[in-house]
Amino acid sequence: MTREQKALMLLRSCYGYDSFRGQQWDIINHTLDGGDSIVLMPTGGGKSLCYQIPGLMSDEGFAIVISPLLALMNDQIDALQQNGIPALALNSEKSETENRQTVDLLMHGKVKLLYISPEKLLTEIDRWSSTITDRICLFAVDEAHCISQWGHDFRPEYTQLGTLKQRFPSVPIMALTATADRITRDDIARQLGTPHAQLFISSFDRPNISLNVVQGSTGKQKFRQIVQFINLHQGESGIIYCLRRIDAEKMAQKLTAVGIQARPFHAGMSVKDKQQIQRDFINDDLKVVCATIAFGMGIDKSNVRYVIHSNMPRNIEGYYQEIGRAGRDGLPAQALMFYSYGDVITLQQFARQSGQVQVNMDKLRRMQEFAESSVCRRRILLNYFNERYDHDCKNCDVCDNPPARFDGTTYAQMALSAIKRTGEQAGMYTVTDILRGWRKAEVIEKGYDRLKTFGVGRNLTTGEWNAYLLQMLQLGLFEVAYDESNHLKITEYGNEVLYGRQHIELSKYERRSFNVKKAPTSQPSPAPDLTFSTEPTLPDGRQIKQMDKELFERLRDVRKALATASHIAPYMVFSDKSLQAMATQKPTTQAEFSIIYGVGELKCQKYWRPFTAAIRDYLSL
Repeated sequence: MTREQKALMLLRSCYGYDSFRGQQWDIINHTLDGGDSIVLMPTGGGKSLCYQIPGLMSDEGFAIVISPLLALMNDQIDALQQNGIPALALNSEKSETENRQTVDLLMHGKVKLLYISPEKLLTEIDRWSSTITDRICLFAVDEAHCISQWGHDFRPEYTQLGTLKQRFPSVPIMALTATADRITRDDIARQLGTPHAQLFISSFDRPNISLNVVQGSTGKQKFRQIVQFINLHQGESGIIYCLRRIDAEKMAQKLTAVGIQARPFHAGMSVKDKQQIQRDFINDDLKVVCATIAFGMGIDKSNVRYVIHSNMPRNIEGYYQEIGRAGRDGLPAQALMFYSYGDVITLQQFARQSGQVQVNMDKLRRMQEFAESSVCRRRILLNYFNERYDHDCKNCDVCDNPPARFDGTTYAQMALSAIKRTGEQAGMYTVTDILRGWRKAEVIEKGYDRLKTFGVGRNLTTGEWNAYLLQMLQLGLFEVAYDESNHLKITEYGNEVLYGRQHIELSKYERRSFNVKKAPTSQPSPAPDLTFSTEPTLPDGRQIKQMDKELFERLRDVRKALATASHIAPYMVFSDKSLQAMATQKPTTQAEFSIIYGVGELKCQKYWRPFTAAIRDYLSL
C-alpha cells in the first residue's frame, strides 16, 4: 500500500471523506518527508486534516498541535474522539491528576494528537523524558498569525516558539493560518526559525458566502434592517459583531425585546457566563450571539448561516476571519456589514491608542476603502491577500447592482508606468502628483518631474486619480508595502496590464461625501428593505440538487436528541451538509448510509440505525 493509499484509507474510515481537497495531500506528503511549511487556508478549508493525518500515519509517533484557545482545543478533541481518533489536551483547565494521566498515555503511545497552548508546551516539554520527545513527529502551530507583530491578533507568548526548531531540528514545523498578508507570512517564517519553509497558499475564496455592505444606516434604521435580516434566517445560527461591549449588550437586549433569542458576549463577562453562552450557541440552544471580537476564534461550529457586522471592523484581516465563521460546511451563507462615518471616527481613536499607530491606521484605511468601493468586493478581499482574482464574483452587493464601467486600461498603464519609473519607491499620493504634473518638493527632490510620465494625466482631477488608483489597488494591479514606507509594488497581473496583455474595467468616478451630522427632519427616513435570496443556489446561479426540506428538519431533530444524550454539540454528530445529503439521497440501509458524505466507520456503526429509522418512518416504509 502506498503512502497516499494509506492516507486515503484513514480519510474514509475516520472522517467519511472520499478524497483530499485542494493542496491537502501535497501538504501532508511534504510533512511526511520532514519538510517545514506555512499553510494559508481559509476558515473551513480543511486546515486541520493537514496536521491530523500525519499524526495518525506516524507508526509510533504523535503530533503536537499548538493552539491559543482552550475552547477550540476542547471542541476539536471532542469531534476527533467522536471519529474514534485518540486525541487529548494538556491545559490549565484540567486537574494535575488529569494532566499526569495524559502524559502517561503519551509515554505508552496511546495518543496520536496532543493539543496544548504555547506557554504550556514550553513549560511541560522540559519535564518529558526522551521516550516521549523522541516520538514527536510534527509541531503544528495553529493561528500562526499570532506570532507576528504584523498579524492582526499578535500574542507575545507565541514568540517563544522559535526555540522549538533549535531544540528539535529534525521535527517538521507546520504553521497554519487563515489570515496573513505577505509581510505577516515572511515574519512567521522568521519567528519560527523556518526560513526555508515551503509556502502552501490555498485560495482564500469562500464562494458560498455572499458579501454585502449597507452604507449610512444608523440607529433605528440599522436595527430594523438587522431584525429583517435575522427573520430571513429563522431557526438558523448567526453572529452579530459590535464595536464595544456596551453595543453588544444593547443589541442583545433590543433583539430579545422583539422576540429574537440573543445573548451578548464580550471580554468583560465572567468566564462562567462566557462558557455557558458559547456552549449554548454550539449546541444550537442559542441562535444569535451579539459579540465583540472576543468571540469566534474558538468556535468550530459548521452551521453558522450568517455573520452581521453592526459596525465596520478594524481591518480586512479581522473582517475576513470573522465572516469565515459562516458557512464552514460549504453551504450558502451571508455576510452583512453596516458602515457609517461614525465608525471611522471611533476606529481611528482605537488605532491611535494602539501600539502600532501607523500600521493600524493604514489597515483601517484599507477597510474603509473596501466598505466604500464600487468594485466587486470579493476581488478586493482576495487581492488584499495577494491572490489574483480577475473577474467579478456575482455574489456580492456590488455585482448585484453594478456601477457604470468603462475601459480603464489606458489610465492603468499611465499609473503603472509612473510607479515603474520611480523604481517602485513612491506612495499613492506621490504617484498622483506625478500623473497630475504637480511640482511638489518631494517630486522635484527625487527627480520625478523629469520622468516621461510626469503630467501625462493632467486631464483628470486629483480626486479622479485617487479614486482610480484605489480601484487599481483593489483589483490587484499593485500592492502596498507597509514595511517599506507604503511604497507601491506592481504585481504580476499589473505587469500584464502595463504591457498590454490584459485589459481592465474601472467604475466611473462619482464624487461622494459623508455628513458627520445630518440636518434634523420631522420624520425619520424609512430604512430601505434588504433583499437577499434564501434559496439554495451556488454562486454561479446553479441550483443545488433539491433535498427534502421537511425530512431535513426531522433529521435535525434526531441529531439534536443524539447530541443532547451524548453531551456534545449537534455538528459533532453530523454537519448540516451531511444531513442535507441524507435528506437528498434518503438512505434506508446501513450500506447506503455508510457512503453518505461525512459518515466514517465509527459514526456509521453508532448512528445508522436512528437516522435510517427516521428516514424509513418519513417514507412510510
